[in-house]
Amino acid sequence: MMRQPKIIQALSLSGVAHGFCTRIGGVSTGIYDALNLGRGSGDDPDLIAQNRNLVRSFLTADTLLTPYQTHSADCLFVTQDNMAEIEQGQIKGDALVTNQPGLAIGILTADCAPILFTDQENGIVGAAHAGWRGALGGVIDATVATMCEAGAQRHSIKAVVGPTISQPAYEVGDEFYASFLAQDKSAAQFFTRHPKTQSWHFDLPHFCLARLNHCGVAGEWMGLCTYKDRDQFFSYRRNTHQGIIDYGRQGSFIRC
Repeated sequence: MMRQPKIIQALSLSGVAHGFCTRIGGVSTGIYDALNLGRGSGDDPDLIAQNRNLVRSFLTADTLLTPYQTHSADCLFVTQDNMAEIEQGQIKGDALVTNQPGLAIGILTADCAPILFTDQENGIVGAAHAGWRGALGGVIDATVATMCEAGAQRHSIKAVVGPTISQPAYEVGDEFYASFLAQDKSAAQFFTRHPKTQSWHFDLPHFCLARLNHCGVAGEWMGLCTYKDRDQFFSYRRNTHQGIIDYGRQGSFIRC
């Protein structure tokens, strides 16, 4: 039975059609219950298409576009000429930027950080998939740079980090910690040791906010944790800990 989706919006992005999808609503069942938008999952493609259409209708968008994500720092500027290639996965990337009216662009996540961008004054929007690899590699920087190349102004860009895994739930190893400090010793501020296990815990959302700040862009995190809130969000790590081999994906979208 189809249910209307629950889609969360940020006050700071009011005035532009956007939304951070939860798992609530839609038609998928089982471990994909219910608003699974991930074509890369093992869910029924027909059900995924119905879920995506629900989101497209919510955004009153002509088209809903997500890229083939590879945890890269690649940002794609979407035009009428390359839209079909991006839709078909012929061009891969982990962020999209566009100025095409009626087009809703977005990314899919299940613990990684979704970031939506807008420069309303200049009519340019962006969406980035920032897992730790992409965030460290520069996907946020690339998204801001692509927006500016298209005519956006850094001081006019607003960005919101949506539902992502929070630091208490994000346990990582020594090699992970070392890889960040090898690139930037100041990254140590985003790691803490668990008092009992002495394992490292990484603060992905605040690392993303720091990268936004470095780019000269105002940003905020909505404070929503995908791992902790099983009723609202899919989580790759939570399913892995439970021995579940697949997982759904929520989407985050913004319309130009």
